[in-house]
Amino acid sequence: MKAALKFASAASAVALSAALAVPGAVVAQFVAVSAAEAAVVNRVEVRGNQRVDADTVRNYITIKPGKSFTSVDIDEAVKSLFGSGLFSDVQINQVGSTLVVQVSEYQVVNNVLFQGNKKLKDAQLGGAVQLKPRGAFSQATLESDVQAIKEAYKRVGRDDVTVTTQIMDLGENRVNVVYEVNEGGRTKIAAINFVGNNAYGDRRLADIISTKRSSILSFMLRDDIYDEDRLRADEEALRRFYFNHGYADFQVVSAFGELDEGTNQYTITITVDEGQRYDFGDVSVESTIPEIDGATLQSLVETRKGDVYNAKNVEDSIIAITENVAGKGYAFAKVTPRGDRNFETRTINVVYTVDQGAKAYVERIEIRGNERTRDFVIRREFDVSEGDAFNQVLIQRAKKRLEALNFFEKVEIATAPGSQPDQVVLVVDLVEKSTGEFSIGAGYSTGGDNAGPSVEGSITERNFLGRGQFIKFSAGGGKNSRDYSFSFTEPYFLGRRIAAGFDVFRQTRKYDDKYDSDVTGGTIRFGLPITNNISTQLAYNLSQEKYTLDEDCDTNGDGKNDACSISPAIINGIDNSPWIKSSVSGTLVYNTIDDMKNPRNGIYANFTTEVAGLGGDAKFIKFTGRSTYYQALSEELDIVGLVSAGAGHIQGFGDDGLRVFDQFKSNDRMIRGFEYNGIGPYDLNGGDHLGGTTYFNASAEAQFPIPVVPESFGLRGAVFADAASLYGSKLDIPGTNIVSTGMNWRASVGVGLLWASPFGPLRVDYAVPVAKQDTDDTQEFNFGISTRF
Repeated sequence: MKAALKFASAASAVALSAALAVPGAVVAQFVAVSAAEAAVVNRVEVRGNQRVDADTVRNYITIKPGKSFTSVDIDEAVKSLFGSGLFSDVQINQVGSTLVVQVSEYQVVNNVLFQGNKKLKDAQLGGAVQLKPRGAFSQATLESDVQAIKEAYKRVGRDDVTVTTQIMDLGENRVNVVYEVNEGGRTKIAAINFVGNNAYGDRRLADIISTKRSSILSFMLRDDIYDEDRLRADEEALRRFYFNHGYADFQVVSAFGELDEGTNQYTITITVDEGQRYDFGDVSVESTIPEIDGATLQSLVETRKGDVYNAKNVEDSIIAITENVAGKGYAFAKVTPRGDRNFETRTINVVYTVDQGAKAYVERIEIRGNERTRDFVIRREFDVSEGDAFNQVLIQRAKKRLEALNFFEKVEIATAPGSQPDQVVLVVDLVEKSTGEFSIGAGYSTGGDNAGPSVEGSITERNFLGRGQFIKFSAGGGKNSRDYSFSFTEPYFLGRRIAAGFDVFRQTRKYDDKYDSDVTGGTIRFGLPITNNISTQLAYNLSQEKYTLDEDCDTNGDGKNDACSISPAIINGIDNSPWIKSSVSGTLVYNTIDDMKNPRNGIYANFTTEVAGLGGDAKFIKFTGRSTYYQALSEELDIVGLVSAGAGHIQGFGDDGLRVFDQFKSNDRMIRGFEYNGIGPYDLNGGDHLGGTTYFNASAEAQFPIPVVPESFGLRGAVFADAASLYGSKLDIPGTNIVSTGMNWRASVGVGLLWASPFGPLRVDYAVPVAKQDTDDTQEFNFGISTRF
């Protein structure tokens, strides 16, 4: 019983103690929480700082003496100090009435050094890394910089680069950062394999993409660098190619590169699904806008029933219809193509539907990434500006124009919501690339007025001062020639899409060791696009032409012919020099070529009229024209055919008539297999061809890839046939005996080798004349710069 009473007493005591203790604990906890939620300190003490002033640390935090703060304020203060990038560690504690801020400062980078780098200069690597002199050192940033250096080397084709780091402690919390670079060997592309392609061979597809297999020329061309972004661009190039050749279902299934670390070479595999080829079926235009009759827009459509399906023609049709409807007052009109595939007939019926479209306006155009190119250069490529109606077709056109400038590696245009529901913001993201070029090279030509070895150097800037202007200075010469020129072009004269520019030049030539010419002149020109395919250029030309006898012919120095056999017509021209030629010219160009560097389809035609006589000594009117038609004869075998035809006529007026130096002279663009100025009217008394007043020429050619030779070499073969006639002469100079003035045709057949070299397009031709005159000068072998247009 006593035991039970003792237990009961003890239990009562425990219960009573608990009853008294629990409220006390709750009160204590409440007081503590209250204190944490609202505390006040008398001062803020900073500890551990060496370089950073204490007041600077205090300014980063919002806690002030005499003002209450909470744990949230402490968290924000810690985040703010870490965010400054000055401290590797931060601790904040309250000690009595003092808030103690304990910091550990980052070491300061005194200098950043690169060692072992040759392919990339210090400035290039310095721009890639984040650690900078006088900046804070961070181990995480150091590791990030190592990856950035590797990526920079990967972009120049060196995937096996290794980077090690060394931190040199200089005392006083300062360090030097050293990146040791082992550049390794050049990473090559061993092979590019296509899987799933049946309509086109590997060579044809390899020619479309920009990534190339490694060859002996890759060290100059730099087109064998494996890059993921470039591979994605190659996928898009393949898609556009197939879409424009009838394969509307084409897909790139996969595209990737595998690196063999043993050989340091990539093998790229691109798997495609071509699908079937389609033709256009029925094509029509419908309109949901009552005032717009779809039938009236049919003439604007560039897709025709029976033609091979072509995505570009669909895009061009959309643009043409959109612009026409917008011109009628429907700025928000939207043109949507609807394709209906017929798998049995392999046709696609296309209906272009014109809808009113949602009303939206461009609030602003935001341009990013243009560190060098000025904003106005980019904005002028847009046909819309702030406040205009938003039109997706015009935005895509602006994108193509910006890409065509060749100022940027990448152009992306996106839209973002504006401040109002009917407002959009155009965001233009750009990645700039180098637009300046310095080149120097040597060459050899067997034809033209400067045959023989030559050397040339030039400096070119396509985006001068970021204003989109073009300038070029070049100088060169050879055994018988000297050339100097300077060109400037403003592509948007007076704020309009009119190209204005000027050229100044000086040329000296030596002709057959008989006489020399010295021509100094300049041109002021204006270019204006009329349509997407037609453009025109107007120019004023002024030059002085001076001719002198070679010293071997003028033996006594009196300017007379003493020792050489020269036509009296040429002597007359020399005696009456220098000549001043003042003329105006106009050129009309029609161009539908698919690729100006490697044409396979389309027409390039030009017609020029020049009138001389606005002052000066020359008085004539000259007409010249040339047209070239390209057609792919076999897409699978990559055989391209072309036919070209040209003509020219010059007519003198006034008392003096034509000069001998005004007349047309034959060249390899007129007919191959003959010397420069080797056909046409001939002076029996001097043994010289004098040129003619009229010419006609025509050529047919087939170009094809050369088997065995890798496509990355850029070599193609050709077979051709040429025909030309150069005749007419109204020179009436005593002592001349001119023959061969009739319309006698010359013809030649031959083979050629075309090379898209790093120095420009070169060509070697071997032509055999099959129809000629006795006075003609033949030249079966010709080597020089290839001029297609």
